[in-house]
Amino acid sequence: MNAAIPTPTRLDLQGLVNAIAQASAEDSLTNPLNTEQWDALSSYLQPYSLAAGQLLFNQGAADRTLYLVESGSLSVHFEDEKSRVRMAIVPAGSVVGEGAFFSLRPRSATVQAATACKLWALTALRFTELSNRQPAIALSVAMAVGGVMAKRLANRRRRVAAT
Repeated sequence: MNAAIPTPTRLDLQGLVNAIAQASAEDSLTNPLNTEQWDALSSYLQPYSLAAGQLLFNQGAADRTLYLVESGSLSVHFEDEKSRVRMAIVPAGSVVGEGAFFSLRPRSATVQAATACKLWALTALRFTELSNRQPAIALSVAMAVGGVMAKRLANRRRRVAAT
């Protein structure tokens, strides 16, 4: 008798999809997927919650995880030997971690929750799996996140906010 092949867990991303649709910030994520594609993507994402003030990642960290923001807001800080400077507030409907995700370099800033947040994490390993199994979805996600990064880099004031 053959054992059943486990099906990936599908998570409800409707809150994230709604946040992207309602986002009004200049560097918001543009919805790259249809309903069926969001459903397929859900099995590659992990839900992640932060309390207000909780650290998401530190400047210099080697992690490449990309985070999609469903609710709340994140504060992005650059730190040097003299001070800590807030570079940006990232609202719901956008992403953080895109700089390290694409560049394979350490995090360029520290990110912490300005308010309680619900995020969706996409690790580099899960993105590789997505690319192999669902290349059209992976490409759409990469292009949408690349668009956010391009907007941030074009804005002098928020250039360092590409984390």
